[in-house]
Amino acid sequence: MKNKILPFILLFLTTFVWGQKITFYIKYSEQLAVFVFMQNLSENYPENVFKTEFEKSKYNNETYKNLISKFDKLALDYSYQFEEFPYASKTPMQTRDILKKNLIETDNLNDFKLRSVGIVPNNILNELTVYISKLTPIYRELIYQPNKEKFEQQLKEITDYSQQHQIQSYFETGLTFYNSSWDQSIPFEIAFYPLPNSDYFTAQAFYNNFISAIQTNLRDYKDLFSVMLHETYHIIYNEQSLEVKTQIDESFKKSRSKYSNYAYLLLNEVLATALGNGYVYENLNGKPETNSWYFHQYIDLMARKIYPLVKEYIAEKKSIDKNFVDQYINLYETNFPNWINEPENIMTYRYVISENEIDFSTLRKKFRYRSIEENDTEISVNSMAKMKKMPLTKVIIVSKNNQQKLSIIKKEFSELKNWKSTPDKEFVYKILLEDKSQLIIINQKKSPLEKLLESLK
Repeated sequence: MKNKILPFILLFLTTFVWGQKITFYIKYSEQLAVFVFMQNLSENYPENVFKTEFEKSKYNNETYKNLISKFDKLALDYSYQFEEFPYASKTPMQTRDILKKNLIETDNLNDFKLRSVGIVPNNILNELTVYISKLTPIYRELIYQPNKEKFEQQLKEITDYSQQHQIQSYFETGLTFYNSSWDQSIPFEIAFYPLPNSDYFTAQAFYNNFISAIQTNLRDYKDLFSVMLHETYHIIYNEQSLEVKTQIDESFKKSRSKYSNYAYLLLNEVLATALGNGYVYENLNGKPETNSWYFHQYIDLMARKIYPLVKEYIAEKKSIDKNFVDQYINLYETNFPNWINEPENIMTYRYVISENEIDFSTLRKKFRYRSIEENDTEISVNSMAKMKKMPLTKVIIVSKNNQQKLSIIKKEFSELKNWKSTPDKEFVYKILLEDKSQLIIINQKKSPLEKLLESLK
């Protein structure tokens, strides 16, 4: 029995939220671990510990490399928007995340397949289960078995830590602060898996799940749980009712501040950081984190500025409201007035129209961090009508029939009525629109886009 690999190890925690019993499960899901293992073996993934272990093993041969290549080509990614909600206030449904959810919540691949029928085409689902089945023994041999003893001890320690520090109470704090709710019949499932030879852990949350690969030498769990709660707060924010989200949206839209739109686009990540990396970490550690809370400077700095107000609302058991939004916008405007003109900030949320698809890749290389990206390859009345509906930075790159295309753009944006363009000359023009988003027009003739982007100030 000592060497037997169990399909999962299950430990559970419970809490009471608003008088309702919410169940938290901490577990190891082998099915999920193998799925993530296969993802990391893809040629499209950067170098990582899973790929390193595989490449130096006897399984690094044409048979398995071909299998991984086939897995990588599976059409697993479909999505739909929740159209009735304010734009970007609710995460779109993602089929890959639902598949991962089902891998966590089922005990074998047959149950997973039955649960997942209809999410992707059946032939794709069948192939996926075959690939997981074939890679499972390899994952066990290369990753799980060598780290089994350490990982299972970690799983026990993590559960003990959760109980001792009443981690579930922070979930309740989030529900109150966000004015959100949770159905007591839906358990919150947390799945960990080992990450050997690493000095970091990963984190992702979706639906009623949090997943994390943890380094096998991890012993201090306050960082792990502050990040876990950070990701969980995204879920709680996502589960706000249509009424609450509409009220918040209106509070930002009706603000007279020209900074309100970009402050709003930053809100979700800022609040999760202030709550998870600020409030949760401070409570677990006994004092605030002095290092960076978030790797992106705009989120990190704004989270620190809003943190005192967040703590005040938590202490008074108040939910986010118009007063909170107004103070948030004022802090943004007062402390960071230049942000709405800084390319690294405004290009995080962008809608790009270009007739050259390679331009999208160029922009991704130049502005690697992006939260929302929409793309279109047609400069037309219809494409700009769609663009104008979204509160994102609007980038239009003109490289063909410049005079005609610039004329169309000018007619579609009332703010350009007095603008005099020079179709025969290269330029980069930026203007703040009435919806408080930036419009950037790039007129390209001979220079590469990279060079033109350097002039964007």
